[in-house]
Amino acid sequence: MAYATYEDVQARTSSEIDEALCETLLEDAAVIIDSYNQNASEDAKKVVSCKMVIRAIGNSSVDVPIGATQGSMSALGYSQSWTLSSGSTGELYVSKLEKKLLGVGNQIGSYSPVQELVEGSND
Repeated sequence: MAYATYEDVQARTSSEIDEALCETLLEDAAVIIDSYNQNASEDAKKVVSCKMVIRAIGNSSVDVPIGATQGSMSALGYSQSWTLSSGSTGELYVSKLEKKLLGVGNQIGSYSPVQELVEGSND
């Protein structure tokens, strides 16, 4: 079950997006989102789904890839290079901001499987 529709994605970009590809990616994005937090709000899931799909498909109306943190262009040597913050172009991934929207960003904690054995032997 997808958390957003083709129309939701199309409303957020100026490029024409293939509807069948978009719907498939939205379903894939829902699985990824659920792996982070099934209990996130529906609004957060919708926004994250749209952002993930737009990033994966790209936006042909701009010269800089979505998610790029650094880039360079050259003229006569026909050279371009881009650094993406996480994931890669064409891949569905969840950014730091999107993790925060889903309620899973910047959590600190630890778990030791041995701790239960140590606590159990003190009884």
